[in-house]
Amino acid sequence: MTTRTRSSSTAGRVIAIVADVMAFVILLWILMYLLDANRANDFVEFIRDCARFLAGWSHDLFTFDEEWARVVAGYGLAAVVYLFIGHAIAGRLRRA
Repeated sequence: MTTRTRSSSTAGRVIAIVADVMAFVILLWILMYLLDANRANDFVEFIRDCARFLAGWSHDLFTFDEEWARVVAGYGLAAVVYLFIGHAIAGRLRRA
């Protein structure tokens, strides 16, 4: 394995891990929301703030009547997009 291939593979792994962590935080917030986690808890508030930052472009994208459906669809879309794009980029780097 050449140095260029090894560094591309490492960069691909890092990008995939970052995408996984971003999606995990968003999915964790969806789970906490659906389970009605205590919003006065600092950890819950931290996860909510991180998820809102990561899904800022999609959290109000849908206008369902039920709020839980808006949260699942808006935040879930962001998680799927991060996973799809992150792993697509990582795969391209590994093949390079």
